[in-house]
Amino acid sequence: QVQLVESGGGLVQAGGSLRLSCAASGSIFSINYMGWYRQAPGKQRESVARIGSGGTTNYADSVKGRFTISRDNAKNTVYLQMNSLKPEDTAVYYCAAARSPTNWGIAPYWGQGTQVTVSS
Repeated sequence: QVQLVESGGGLVQAGGSLRLSCAASGSIFSINYMGWYRQAPGKQRESVARIGSGGTTNYADSVKGRFTISRDNAKNTVYLQMNSLKPEDTAVYYCAAARSPTNWGIAPYWGQGTQVTVSS
């Protein structure tokens, strides 16, 4: 099992920035991909950004150029720097971890979620 603990959500005005952190523990040897999903009220959960163990990144089109994902392998921690935030970025953000891209899309490990609210 893999445990994921998030931090860093909150309330920010449009145009502002937040940084999310997620620390992994447990059977982390099985994890190659870490990153973030989000779920807004009434919408499906969507992948926001992920990073592979080698540093390869993948972003949703809606956040490209505004969000940056990074990881510290020594700390088993992944970060999401969110800049130029928009009200439509308001959602619960979930840290996720998976062995493969297929697992990422189907059944990743989940954190408990952290609320991000962007006011207009």
